[in-house]
Amino acid sequence: MPSVCHLTSVHDARDTRILLHECRSLAHAGYRVFLVAPAESDIVDDDIIVKRVPKPSRRLERMTKTAWAVYRAARETKADIYHFHDAELMVVGILLKLQGKIVVFDAHEDLPDDFSIKLWVPKPLRWLAALFGLLLTKIAGLAFPAIVSATPVIASRFPKHKTTVIHNYPLPEELIEARPTPFQERPPRVVYVGKISWVRGINEMIGAIDALTDAPEVRLTIAGTFDSPELETHVRALAGWERVDFLGWQPRAQVRELLGSARVGLVLFHPEAAHLNALPNKLFEYMASQIPVVASDFPLWRTIVGEAGCGVLVDPLDRDAIAEAIQRLIREPGVAEQMGRRGREAVISRYNWTTQASQLLVAYSELSHAR
Repeated sequence: MPSVCHLTSVHDARDTRILLHECRSLAHAGYRVFLVAPAESDIVDDDIIVKRVPKPSRRLERMTKTAWAVYRAARETKADIYHFHDAELMVVGILLKLQGKIVVFDAHEDLPDDFSIKLWVPKPLRWLAALFGLLLTKIAGLAFPAIVSATPVIASRFPKHKTTVIHNYPLPEELIEARPTPFQERPPRVVYVGKISWVRGINEMIGAIDALTDAPEVRLTIAGTFDSPELETHVRALAGWERVDFLGWQPRAQVRELLGSARVGLVLFHPEAAHLNALPNKLFEYMASQIPVVASDFPLWRTIVGEAGCGVLVDPLDRDAIAEAIQRLIREPGVAEQMGRRGREAVISRYNWTTQASQLLVAYSELSHAR
């Protein structure tokens, strides 16, 4: 089997899609797998050799100093195939290709739409950022022999013959407790797990909890990291923050325990172009954990949540509608429990990583033969 090196400057070394799903699937299939990523130290995780690069303190440092550190560490692995996950590593991918390496680009987001909602880009220049994202997409489609995309919409940006869709679906058993707390015995806890940002609805989540004045026992537990220090300062000053239990980033075992004691999971992405066709991992993780979801009412999500009957869809900008949905699921535990069960059934039958791992291995087998 050839050796493989996954590269990221943006994501943590413990990222679910990169480490827990893609790298582990390749390692279990017999590939020798390296991962170059921001981390505290070099480690070996389930036969995956994690090569540390320093964690950047600022975005500009990440896009320059960290990207260069990723390139140097990548070269040291002497891998046969390189698989990078961030648009800012495009130059790194091209440099590796020029050295005769097989390079894969993993497109987690639709770059033109994603660049257009970057808050650090001044509003008058976001059209230019979107154009730059389109340019990077075109370069990747021309430069690299294989593209992995997280959704069919993202895949449509790239040449069809070299693109494989690998959805962000969970492992069915990864986040289900062996002995979960019986649903009606759980505290009135609402959870959000993942990156915390404006456009992922942090204001609306806290606003909805604050609006539940006649249900003061309901609390919001957040496990994740803030998009910026400025956002964290703003959020901590909101009126509903006193009803929030903020845990920061949590290992998977703690996430499993948290979801196993929750009543509701929130996925309230704003209706931005980059979100309308997104398939966020957290949505399927809540479903796999057998808890109902309160999610944004997007047409694509309607086909998942609505058809499975596993939650309530709302206007993600309407805090009162969000609060009403939460209150209903808290006050009707029998209904909520049935929704949670239907969500888990949908994950087991359709939305699970097992199907995606097989597609990833087929794509890698074709690359290996080409090599």
